[in-house]
Amino acid sequence: DEVWERHEEIFTAVMKKYDSKMLETFAEMTGGLIDLYESGFDDFLGDIYMKAGCGSGVLGQFFTPYHLSVLMAEMAVPADVSEDNIYTLNEPSCGGGASIVAAAQVLHQRGVNYQKCMKVVAQDLDWMGVYMTYIACSFYGIDAIVVQGDTLIEPYVKGYPEERVLRTPRNRGCLI
Repeated sequence: DEVWERHEEIFTAVMKKYDSKMLETFAEMTGGLIDLYESGFDDFLGDIYMKAGCGSGVLGQFFTPYHLSVLMAEMAVPADVSEDNIYTLNEPSCGGGASIVAAAQVLHQRGVNYQKCMKVVAQDLDWMGVYMTYIACSFYGIDAIVVQGDTLIEPYVKGYPEERVLRTPRNRGCLI
């Protein structure tokens, strides 16, 4: 569709800025990131982002440590989640997606297939948070719509500008 084509054009334009050696390095880094996500549940990108000093005090970016996200998920995720009782999570300030990943982890530990029993709408002011959450949710196979924007002023609803909405492969009907 048009949105995908625009994203592809942007991607192609960015890739043209780099030589083949740097593109190879990007591929290796992507492989390393995939290895991290396959090793278990965590907020890998959010942790890297904050340790690198990339958080913005102006935007109020203070990512919740992952172990606290897990604790909150253990208290907040209902015990009766199933394919017949879908858990809907609305994350209004998603950062790197720690709260979403923690909810998936808790469901997984309870023996519940979160890929079939959880739906997410995540939103953040910062595109970097949107991208990190999109990547995390995509790698974990989470059904998510990830939106750039101010949740208080313009919460996500149908009809939201599609150029500011990313849908994970699971949300589009497939798993990776």
